[in-house]
Amino acid sequence: MDHPANGKDAGMLGLLRRPPVGFLDPMERISEILFAVIMALTFTCTLAVETADNLQVRTMLFAALGCNLAWGIIDAGLYLMTRVNEESGKIAVLREIRDAPDSRATEDILAGALHPLLASTFSADQLDSTRRSLRQLAKLPERIGLTRNDGLGAIGVCLLCFCSTLPIVVPFIFIGDARLALRLSNAVAAAMLFVCGYVYGHRSGLSPWAMAIFMVAFGGAMIGVAIALGG
Repeated sequence: MDHPANGKDAGMLGLLRRPPVGFLDPMERISEILFAVIMALTFTCTLAVETADNLQVRTMLFAALGCNLAWGIIDAGLYLMTRVNEESGKIAVLREIRDAPDSRATEDILAGALHPLLASTFSADQLDSTRRSLRQLAKLPERIGLTRNDGLGAIGVCLLCFCSTLPIVVPFIFIGDARLALRLSNAVAAAMLFVCGYVYGHRSGLSPWAMAIFMVAFGGAMIGVAIALGG
């Protein structure tokens, strides 16, 4: 029969390794789409539509798609690094709670890891019980490895960054008039920024309409800065 501590170890490890619901949360999706839209617009908005020929348009398309694909791969790597840091942070909090001298120190640690108001709702007995339970564990994991969900999340980051470029460049593929294609492309980009802002406002508890308008203005400002600085 397994030792009780081993059962607790397994339970704690299960909690630490439990994958999040979905591969990317809504805010991560919004951030990736916003980034991709701004990056794509730094290419399309610098196209001189009055003098652009097919070669220039094709070069712009490859540049926009290639750039966002490259940044998608980079973002995927950064996503994995962030996941490792987050999981390591969780283990560090467990160690600090286990080694805390009293319930007040435990509450301070939880206040740093959680919202202070939530940490204050734990009674001294509950905090002491948590600390004793951690001390009864045979050992805490040294580190948490990347999971299948982490890999899928990284792939999702890359695909979002790349695929979010497609609606903006598609007009240049199917419309021969560069000026009309640019206008349609800008309208699609503005709509994407508007939707991102609306969802961001809804998820953040802010005014969705105000955030939608702000996001369009913010995106335009960021594009202007990127173009002015040679982006």
